[in-house]
Amino acid sequence: MDSKDLNLFELAAHFSDEDKAREFLEAQRWPDGPICPHCGELNNAYKLEPKPSKKNTHVRKGVWKCAGCREQFTVTVGTIFADSHIPLSKWLLAFHLLCSSKKGMSAHQLHRMLKVTYRSAWFMAHRIRYAMTQEPLSSKLTGVIEVDETYVGGKLRVGPYRAKPYMRARGRKPNYPSVVSNKAAVVSVLQRGGKVQSRHVERVTAENLRPIVNAMVDESAHVMTDSSTVLKGALAAHKHDQVNHVAKEYVRYEDGVCITTNTIEGYFSILKRGINGVYHHVGKQHLHRYLSEFDFRYNARKVNDGERTLQAIKATGGKRLMLRDSKSVN
Repeated sequence: MDSKDLNLFELAAHFSDEDKAREFLEAQRWPDGPICPHCGELNNAYKLEPKPSKKNTHVRKGVWKCAGCREQFTVTVGTIFADSHIPLSKWLLAFHLLCSSKKGMSAHQLHRMLKVTYRSAWFMAHRIRYAMTQEPLSSKLTGVIEVDETYVGGKLRVGPYRAKPYMRARGRKPNYPSVVSNKAAVVSVLQRGGKVQSRHVERVTAENLRPIVNAMVDESAHVMTDSSTVLKGALAAHKHDQVNHVAKEYVRYEDGVCITTNTIEGYFSILKRGINGVYHHVGKQHLHRYLSEFDFRYNARKVNDGERTLQAIKATGGKRLMLRDSKSVN
């Protein structure tokens, strides 16, 4: 099937049969023939079929046997689908739904649409986000780079902060908590016209951001930020320009170069609309998974939904996420 034809209607029509869904996944993972996950040998395996002459004629569908190491395997071994009892057809539908929904899709919505339990839908979504995780950059970002931070989380649910009478009498100021004290900090590095990578950091300090920027951004890049002194301290080795949002400056031109952080602010708007409007609440221990999801969709924004879905499906190999691992910070 052509990636242009890969939409929800076609998936539902063609892959309601498990055999067709398995054949489709095999074609995507093994375009040049089956690859043994045990020894890595290419196109040297054969599919097991039941033989009436044998005493045990039951052979599970989709099982291959490597002619080299003699081990058996299926297309799901060593992938996020491993040991899953959920039909592959539902997995393919879940991939398409998450890849084509610009602001994401909640586990409750998957639970209702795919007729699986909420627990299964939640874990499916996390496995798909794990497949969307980007590999470390093979080369550093060049050109015009925008770097900014944002905070994810709700309002502080505490009563009114008022100074008690004895505090006022002694001239002491009330201990006001920070407006971001209960929020999670997210730092994103975006190449204008290119890709974005986001990281969850415990605190936004120059010491924490410097290694992130140095690992992603080439020294020849032109970096743009807002007027944050923290970001300025993390960019000492780069050409750096700032826009002063405090003075309501958002765009200016110098020598024909547009100095702004509007591109990365646009990415943050999609991220926050998804988290606030679709997911509502995201635990800090899972935030890195959601960032992988939004980064993946943004980086594949120039292709259609079918091509984006195929990119995610092809990235499932070599990734295994256990339920106990999904509950911890990676």
